[in-house]
Amino acid sequence: MALMLLLAVYFLLPVYFLVVAATKPQGDLAATNGLVFSHFNLFENLRVLFTRSDGIFGRWALNTVVYAVLGAAVGTLISALCGYALAKFPFRGREVLFSVVLGGVLVPTTALALPLFLLFSATGLVNTYFAVFLPSIVSPFGVYLARVFANASVPQELIESARLDGAGEFRTFFSVAFRLMAPALVTIFLFQFVAIWNNFFLPMVMLQKESLFPITLGLYEWNGQTARAPLLQQSVITGSLVSIVPVIIVFVLLQRFWRTGLAAGSLK
Repeated sequence: MALMLLLAVYFLLPVYFLVVAATKPQGDLAATNGLVFSHFNLFENLRVLFTRSDGIFGRWALNTVVYAVLGAAVGTLISALCGYALAKFPFRGREVLFSVVLGGVLVPTTALALPLFLLFSATGLVNTYFAVFLPSIVSPFGVYLARVFANASVPQELIESARLDGAGEFRTFFSVAFRLMAPALVTIFLFQFVAIWNNFFLPMVMLQKESLFPITLGLYEWNGQTARAPLLQQSVITGSLVSIVPVIIVFVLLQRFWRTGLAAGSLK
């Protein structure tokens, strides 16, 4: 318990520092202890954050929500379909295909940024929403998890019964398998959501227009300007605090399903 407490403090200390720093006026950031509250200025900092540069931070937040929520939802559906097919349909080369998927899990996403840029540049999709959205919906790790969960939670007898009742393959998947895999799909959704929300390198390579930036890239651009515009420092800190709030909310709301999905995978 002492070790767990120590680890909890270690992981939560940066969050605590961020909360404290976001409540301070610009002048107190360097003049006061970083772990001690001073003059409470959070609401003014939020006002400045959302009004700076004609409210560009709100646009970044909206872009991030679109990239993360829509990308995670579509990516989860694709992973579920692929994992279910690999688990329940015997066909020649299935294990080879699954090995290729596992190989994709081992490839770091940063290594794919340049090939993706060249591909999207040839198709004219660079500097558009699709340049960030399309790569985000592909998740080899999600396919792997979906196959494990489909094997664990979808009995073959139910699938055969649905087929005998005249249900097609898609209807069988959405009416039977999808509901049984729901806790596992929440787990995949969370992994996808967090990965896309924190995505930085891919948008940096693909995007030049500020209006298309996610929060991570926008705050990075602001942080690079603090040398000549010191007042941006407080907006970067406040924006960082705002950026982690949705992730915490999503985890709190979906943690029951997330724990159930992880337990099903561990049993398998």
